[in-house]
Amino acid sequence: MNAIDGTDRRIVADEETPPSLLAVVLDTNPHAWAHLSSTLPLSRAIANLLVFINAHLASGNANEVAVIASHLNKAEWLYPTPKSRLSNRAPNGDIEMNGTHREGGSVPDNPNKYRPFSVIESAILKNVASLMDQTSEKNLKATPTTLIGGALSLALSYIAKSTLLHSPVESMSHENPLAHLADAELRTQRTPLASRILIISVSGDLANQYIPVMNSIFAAQRKRIPIDILKLAGDTVLLQQASDATGGVYMKPERPEGILQYLMMGFLPDATARRSLIMPSAGGVDFRAACFCHRKVVDIGYVCSVCLSIFCEPSLPDNLCMTCGSYLSLRSAQTATPALVQRKKKKKKRATGADSATPGGSTPAGSGTPMHA
Repeated sequence: MNAIDGTDRRIVADEETPPSLLAVVLDTNPHAWAHLSSTLPLSRAIANLLVFINAHLASGNANEVAVIASHLNKAEWLYPTPKSRLSNRAPNGDIEMNGTHREGGSVPDNPNKYRPFSVIESAILKNVASLMDQTSEKNLKATPTTLIGGALSLALSYIAKSTLLHSPVESMSHENPLAHLADAELRTQRTPLASRILIISVSGDLANQYIPVMNSIFAAQRKRIPIDILKLAGDTVLLQQASDATGGVYMKPERPEGILQYLMMGFLPDATARRSLIMPSAGGVDFRAACFCHRKVVDIGYVCSVCLSIFCEPSLPDNLCMTCGSYLSLRSAQTATPALVQRKKKKKKRATGADSATPGGSTPAGSGTPMHA
C-alpha cells in the first residue's frame, strides 16, 4: 500500500501512563496532634488529605490508594478496610481487603459527589473515629511516639501484592487452548504498577524503631519504591535518610496549616511525571545512626565487625555483641594508643647566586656547586 499511494504508514503504539499506587501512612499520634491543635487540627488535616487523594485518583482511571494509620501501639488500616469475619476470608487464608466495589453498598448515594470519592471518604472517617475511640489512657501513658515501622511494613506488603496482581501472568494450562488465549489476552491488558509511599509525620524522635525502619528503607530501596516525607512537626533523622535513600521528596513546611498546598504541589506527581520535573530536595541530610543498646542517635560509636551493630558505650557485659553474640575487643581498642601519622618534613630550598658564596670565593659545606667568575 505504501508503494501505491506513496505514503508512509506507521503503526503508532498507544503508550499510556502506567497506573500509580499511592500508599499513605498517616501519623495519628494524639500527643503530637495535641500540640498542633491550635494551627492544624487532625480533622482539618484529614479533610485536606482527602482532597489530595481525590486528585490522585482523578489523575488516572487505574490509580489506586491505600491509607494506613501509624498509631501509638499499632498500625491500623484506614482504607481499604480488612474483613475480619471468617466467612469473608480468601481461600488461601489471607484476609481480604474491601475495595471500592465491596464497600460501596454501605455508602448512601450522593448525586453531587463521585461515588468512589464518597466510598473512600466514608471508610477513612469511620476508621479514624473507631481508632480514636479504642485509644485508652493506658495507651497514651505507655509511649509518646508512634509505630511507624509497622505501618511501613504494611505499606510494603500491600504494594507487593498489588504489584503481583498487575504483573503479566504466564499460561499454566497447556491442555485447553481457550484458556491459553484468555491468559494471552490478560497479559496484553495488564500494565506494570508504579508505587510510592507518602508519610505524613508529626512525631519526634523515632530512634527506638531504628532497626525496623531501616529494614523497610532497604526493602523499598531494593524495589525502587520512593518514600516521600511531609514533616509537619518534630525532627527525625530516620525519615530524612529514608527519603534520601529511596529517591523520595522530603518537605518540612514552616506553616503546617498550608498542608493542602504542599500536598498538591510537592507530592501529587508520581514517579513517571517526576522524570520531567525538578522536585524539591531536603538539602543537608543527617546520616547519623542510632545505637542498638539505648536507641539514641550518636555521633561516634562502636560497630560490631560481624553484624555491623552500633553501640554508644564500650562497656558491654562480657564484651559480647547484643545482636549476634560475637566477642568484641572493645576494651583493648579503648586503651590502645591511637596511630599517629608522621608529618612529612618540608625540604629547605637551596640558596643560589652570590648569597650562597662566602667571602674569598669559598663555598660552605653542604652548599651548592661553586660559581666561578
